[in-house]
Amino acid sequence: MADTRMIVRAGDREIILVGTAHVSKESIDEVRSSIQEEKPDMVCVELDEGRYASMNNSNAWERLDVAKVFREGRGFLLMANLVLAGFQRRLGSGLGVKPGEEMKTAVKTAEELGIPCTLCDREVQTTLRRAWSKCGLWAKSKLLASLLSSAFTTEKLSEEEIENLKKRSELDGMMNELASYLPAVKETLIDERDRYLAAKIWTAGGKRPLAVVGAGHMEGIRARLEAIAAGRENAGVAELDKILSPGIFGRVVPWIIPVLIAALIVYSVYKLGAVASLPMLFRWILWNGGLAALGTLCALGHPLSILVSLVGAPVATVNPFVGVGLFSGLTEATIRKPQVRDAESINDDIGSLGGIYRNRITRALLVFFLSSIGGIVGNILSIPSILGELLK
Repeated sequence: MADTRMIVRAGDREIILVGTAHVSKESIDEVRSSIQEEKPDMVCVELDEGRYASMNNSNAWERLDVAKVFREGRGFLLMANLVLAGFQRRLGSGLGVKPGEEMKTAVKTAEELGIPCTLCDREVQTTLRRAWSKCGLWAKSKLLASLLSSAFTTEKLSEEEIENLKKRSELDGMMNELASYLPAVKETLIDERDRYLAAKIWTAGGKRPLAVVGAGHMEGIRARLEAIAAGRENAGVAELDKILSPGIFGRVVPWIIPVLIAALIVYSVYKLGAVASLPMLFRWILWNGGLAALGTLCALGHPLSILVSLVGAPVATVNPFVGVGLFSGLTEATIRKPQVRDAESINDDIGSLGGIYRNRITRALLVFFLSSIGGIVGNILSIPSILGELLK
């Protein structure tokens, strides 16, 4: 068994870090044996309250109101959550391991030994929302593309490949790749959480605490703990729990395409007259609504959801605070209302493409996602089409 334990000494405290791979049988055994052998006076676990509750409550999905998710603008966040969970589930399916099982083992072992235990990770919704707010338009496009490709991949890793994820050389390569591809996301998902986890571990108490964390966080947490111990960094996390407000640029960007399209249409009316400019207006509606409808069709949405996408996309463009996905997703969730069996099987369904299409919850999210992407692409493609007509 590879040694994935690390000890950080700070004054009279000795903090033990145990690194894991989240879908590894070996990690489950190592977590249990580490707690039993080290006999710490506190166990810290890389979980937040929400994830821990959902892992222990098989009926949590039954209370999900999909329509409410869309109305509150949390469609992309729920989609991202499900995609990440589904990807981890696929990796562990061939090994007979559920994602996060080693974390549950840490909590259970601590309880059996009478050791205090605390959850020390940041709420996943906060992490995802901070990551999204830090991304520019191009980074958001790449993030969405990555999520979409992850949702449809059938890749599975062998047990040996899973265990290699705990090796520092493998992790360094992955972190460097993520940093170069999406630096803002890497900062939020890795760097900020290193700081958050370290602060929570530090303030959890105990002279000899043991923390069970993903192997990718070990080096970062060690560095942060040493910085806190030396007084170079504080152990507060309040600022890391804040949802970032978009800056001026972030508030202006959603209006760029609608204003540009409106300006082109107004100019076409001025230059060509109202009647002669109608073909350009229809061309924009066809691009925008047509591709939104095509996205809904690709999601195998209900015919009425497809029609709503076609009609709703131009309306959504005029008001960038309301995306076409809200209309199409609400329609799909209303007509094909998710049932209890969809909630009961969602954890299994997100592990396969067929399951995603079969489950009414994930189908509604897919309609929301693909119609939104279609509408965005349609708007972008309509601009050169209208310009080309004007410049003739």
